[in-house]
Amino acid sequence: MLATPSAQACTGITLKAEDGSVVRGRTGEFGTPLDIRLIVIPKGLPLDGGAVNGARAKTWTSKHAVAGVNALGGSYALDGLNDAGLSVGAFYFPDYAEYSEVSGADDGNVVSPLYFVNYALTQFATVDEVRKAVGDIKVAGAKEKEWGGMVPPFHWVVSDRSGASIVIEPVGGELVVHDNPLGVITNSPTFDWHMTNIRNFIYLNPLNVPPVKLNKVEFKSLGQGSGLAGMPGDFTPPSRFVRAVVFSQSVFPLATGHDAVLQTFHILNQFDIPRGAAAGMVGGKREADITQATVAADLKSLKYYVTNYSSRRIKMIDLNRIDPDRREIIQIDLPKRETIDDLTPIKE
Repeated sequence: MLATPSAQACTGITLKAEDGSVVRGRTGEFGTPLDIRLIVIPKGLPLDGGAVNGARAKTWTSKHAVAGVNALGGSYALDGLNDAGLSVGAFYFPDYAEYSEVSGADDGNVVSPLYFVNYALTQFATVDEVRKAVGDIKVAGAKEKEWGGMVPPFHWVVSDRSGASIVIEPVGGELVVHDNPLGVITNSPTFDWHMTNIRNFIYLNPLNVPPVKLNKVEFKSLGQGSGLAGMPGDFTPPSRFVRAVVFSQSVFPLATGHDAVLQTFHILNQFDIPRGAAAGMVGGKREADITQATVAADLKSLKYYVTNYSSRRIKMIDLNRIDPDRREIIQIDLPKRETIDDLTPIKE
C-alpha cells in the first residue's frame, strides 16, 4: 500500500517559440515508487470515469488519441498530450482538494480525479472546450487502495496549441477555473494564492545588480546572478512557483519547438529533487520525494517527451505516427537503469 509522503513537489512551466510552438513541461515527484510508464490511448476506445462512490461514473468513447504517463499500471494518464494539441496534467493538491458530494441523481456525470486527464484529453481539443465541459460534470472518487486508501487530491493544468492555459481546482465541492497567463503551476495552496504571492518577489531580476559607490568606494557583486539574490530556493510549492515564474519568463528567444523542448528540460533540471533533499517521517520511517519523471509536450508538433529518475535520456512518442487502427491502451516501460556512453580515447 502506498503511504502518503510528506510532500509532493510537482512543478509545471510553459514556453513559447518564435515558430508558434507551445511547450508545456512538468516534473513529477513522489516519495514512493509510482512505476511511471508511457501510456498511449487510441481513438475509438470505450472509456469510463473510474471508481466513484454514490453515483455511476461517466462513460464515453475517445475522440482523440493521447500520449502521456501513468502510475501504478493504471489505465489512466496523469499527464498527457492529445492529437489536437491539448495538454493536461494532474498535480497534487493536498489539504485543499474538496470534491463534490454525489448521488444517484448524478449518474453518468461523475469522473474520478484519477480519470479526469483521460476525460479531458480524449474528448476535447481546446482550453475553451474544457472550460465549458467542467460545468457539466462532477469530480468525486472512491478511496484507492494503491493511493494509501484515500481519494487522490489533485488539481489540473490545461493548455492548448494557441498558448491558452487554465488551472482547474476542486474547491468547496465545485470545479473552480483560473486563467493561467504565466503557464506555471505547482501544488497547494490554491492557484490564486500563488499568483498573489508573486507580488512579494517582484524585485527579482535576471540582470545583475549594478555597482554601488559608498564614500567613494565601489562595491560590485561577487558574480553572476546577483539580481536573483533572495529568490526562495527550497522545495515548497510557493517557492517553486516563484522560481518557475522567474526561469520561464527570463528565457532568451527560442526559434523552434525543438529548442523550447530542450530549454524546458534545462529549466526543470532546477527542480530536480535528489533522494534525501526533501524528506519527512511517514509511519516512523524517513521517506523522501524524488523526481520520478520529467516531461515536455510540444503542442504544435504533437510530440511527447519524458525522462525518468533512472535514465536522463529523453524518450519520445510522436502522435502523428501512432497506429490509428489500434483499439487498446498501450503501456511502455521506461528504463530502469541509466546507460552511460564511454567516449574514452583508447588505442585501437
